[in-house]
Amino acid sequence: MKIVIPGGTGQVGAVLKRALGGAGHEVVILTRQPKREGEVQWDGRTLGPWTAAVDGSDVVINLAGRSVSCRYTAANLQEMMDSRVDSARVVGAAIAGAARPPRVWLQMSTATVYAHRFDAPNDEATGVTGGTEPGVPDYWAYSVEIAKAWEQAQRQAETPATRKVALRSAMVMSPDPGGVFAVLLGLARLGLGGPVAGGAQYVSWIHEHDFVRAVEFLIDRGDIAGPVHLAAPHPLPQRAFMRTLRSAWGVPVGLPATKWMAEVGAFALRTDTELLLKSRRVVPGRLDQAGFDFQYTQWPQAADELVRRVRERVGRGPAARR
Repeated sequence: MKIVIPGGTGQVGAVLKRALGGAGHEVVILTRQPKREGEVQWDGRTLGPWTAAVDGSDVVINLAGRSVSCRYTAANLQEMMDSRVDSARVVGAAIAGAARPPRVWLQMSTATVYAHRFDAPNDEATGVTGGTEPGVPDYWAYSVEIAKAWEQAQRQAETPATRKVALRSAMVMSPDPGGVFAVLLGLARLGLGGPVAGGAQYVSWIHEHDFVRAVEFLIDRGDIAGPVHLAAPHPLPQRAFMRTLRSAWGVPVGLPATKWMAEVGAFALRTDTELLLKSRRVVPGRLDQAGFDFQYTQWPQAADELVRRVRERVGRGPAARR
């Protein structure tokens, strides 16, 4: 197949390009600054020569959007909104104008659309949309609005020949440098991977291999459209999540952090505490119903595999610790 990935230069894009290219597909990356073969320039807002890559393609997987790993200032939140909505709209316009439109458009979305809750998991049918929870920062509601607007931009695109799927993804865990797993493992290795603000908030995750397999599954399943959760079946509280990661690396202790300590750490890392404190408890209802078989259903199994690959990459033996 010919697969076009707008915004495919980040970690998730690298995971998909490596796997899909390795499977023999032609992968074209749309990026603002093309540097490699197979990359085409676009600005994420306006139609241009890049639309020729979409016309005649089989699949579009739109990952474009400003990284959430930043301080949630008003300006950054607005840029998150604009970059996601604008890119979804222009991808929809390119598909609508194609003489040979792709058969499926997978649009990245997020599990952040759901409420900060601890009592029950969210699936696609019964999940509780966030934005009105008492006692949470006001800007958390704006994150929910970003997620809703992102998906609405895809829904409103007039692409009758193209099936549309919104990928409400949990954190994709990959051993590649620079991703969320590398950050969390780095904290664990320093002995800082303890409970944050009590650690009861849920962490939803998906192993990179299952993420790729789910994308391939959704490309092939012509009967599935609309929002789909890309998340392992068993989210777990942050304190258990990090305890498991510490165990996988061999670190016995993880210092706990209060909410204000998390604020200081997030400021130092130029990121935001929402990524640590919001309880994202999502389960893959539609994938389960469709018969998708996860390879990594439990976090200990996934953490061990990811840690092993990190050790192999840095050239350290199985007995290595910190």
